[in-house]
Amino acid sequence: MRAPVTDLPIVFDRVSVRAGVTTILDRLTLTLTSGSPTLVVGPNGAGKSTLLRLCMGLAVPSDGRITWGGRSDVKPTAVRTAELLERVGLSDLAMRPARRLSGGEQQRLALARALARDPELLLLDEPTASLDPAATRSVEEIVRNAAQSGIKIVMASHDLGQVRRLAGDVVFMVRGNVREQTPAEDFLKNPSTPEAAAFVRGDLVV
Repeated sequence: MRAPVTDLPIVFDRVSVRAGVTTILDRLTLTLTSGSPTLVVGPNGAGKSTLLRLCMGLAVPSDGRITWGGRSDVKPTAVRTAELLERVGLSDLAMRPARRLSGGEQQRLALARALARDPELLLLDEPTASLDPAATRSVEEIVRNAAQSGIKIVMASHDLGQVRRLAGDVVFMVRGNVREQTPAEDFLKNPSTPEAAAFVRGDLVV
């Protein structure tokens, strides 16, 4: 019997991304494996969103190589709907146009659409940015439940409280590269680089 096709691990091998003369990612090496949620943190401009776009296959490296489960192609997936709206608490809003939903409802709808693909991997770019605490709690609960169901979560965040609540491990980025990849508890209590220590203290990191 053939083993099921998997997109994990995602391996970045000396990946660079440039836009003109600007280097966005600089010879980045990283492996994302199955397991508890990985939160990608770091200052603005660190390259978090670009990292996620590469994981999704929405961007291509200028140099280096990315593989998904040892392969160079990104696996297409299929879609379903109704029970996912119930799963994210939106079944009563199924007929309402998306533009009439609140910010938190729109994020839950986006998560429903993503979960409809029965993903092995869910990539999220600051899904609770600009949401109020109640909406943030709802989105985090969906993320937590997805992780508990076996979906690998890779999520960019600027919120250290969110790291404490959700992360199994942390990827800390500065200036287009990974400075730490470590269990969340170690990152929060004993960061191993000066930049990470400054970030955890709440200092500006540039």
